[in-house]
Amino acid sequence: MLETSARLLRLLSLLQTPREWTGTELADRLAVSTRTVRNDVERLRTLGYPVHATRGAVGGYRLGAGAALPPLLLDDEEAVAVAVGLRTAAGGTVAGVEETSLRALAKLEQVLPARLRRRVNALHSYTVRVPHDEPGPRVDADTLTVISAACRDRERLRFDYARHDGTTGRRDVEPYRLVNWGRRWYLVAYDPERADWRTFRVDRIGTPAPAGLRFPPREPPEDVVDRVRRGVSSAAWRHRARITVHAPAEVVAERINPAVGTVEAVDPRTCVLHTGADRLESVAVWVGLLGVDFTVEDQPELAELLRTLGERYLRAAPAPGPAAPATQGARRETPPR
Repeated sequence: MLETSARLLRLLSLLQTPREWTGTELADRLAVSTRTVRNDVERLRTLGYPVHATRGAVGGYRLGAGAALPPLLLDDEEAVAVAVGLRTAAGGTVAGVEETSLRALAKLEQVLPARLRRRVNALHSYTVRVPHDEPGPRVDADTLTVISAACRDRERLRFDYARHDGTTGRRDVEPYRLVNWGRRWYLVAYDPERADWRTFRVDRIGTPAPAGLRFPPREPPEDVVDRVRRGVSSAAWRHRARITVHAPAEVVAERINPAVGTVEAVDPRTCVLHTGADRLESVAVWVGLLGVDFTVEDQPELAELLRTLGERYLRAAPAPGPAAPATQGARRETPPR
């Protein structure tokens, strides 16, 4: 039988799994009587752990949420994951969490066993973070908290929004999801005034506040990640092009990344690809990889580039030489006399 302190830790570890345990199951796991289990549960409650109990044939014990955060027990993999997450958060794009993350990380690393501390330190020491040309905008942790709570509670959100041109307007939206893309945060929401879905950069959102109005759930017409990906990509395009592709829209859509552009069906055999990139060479590569015929509609610079590339490819692949002469037939065999 385990000593009382060791048994309490073992009991707490079992209760932290997301399930309900019967007294008999816990007694079997701890090799004690059900009466001892009841006494140990009371000890945990005295220490601040909210252990809930239900009566009846299907009743049991489970660990609930209390008014204060009690100490947690983590297994090896969970402890490493938390340490890595805290170290990442300390250098992230959410303002106000760096110091808190470092304090929590220091507490965790102080009690980590040597073998786990070596794993965490090795990951930190031998990981190289790629510097960004421009540091990403930072968002306030409280802003993310207010927005995520409104998404959870399906409550309308009001905020001031700074547009790309620098002007500011008041928005009243139905928040749906927060998306973290690269070094930026985006809010995908439904705008009742415009009767359409909109994507907002969180670093341009000022003083978000719940409006006190609930709204029914509304499913977006597309995947929110794809929506943000397309919006982020198209906003950065220096060159845009409209290309008629001589293939069904569903075929073309399967062959491109959503960040490359959008596909609009014209008829069962033709579609239009709205695309762009920072460099025209990138567009030339993308349309070349489609593997079907296409026509550039409104980008003469792209058309000229394709002609130049076509001539270059022809020079790189010389025409085949004259066909080799046919070989003489097999030696005739002298018929037997």
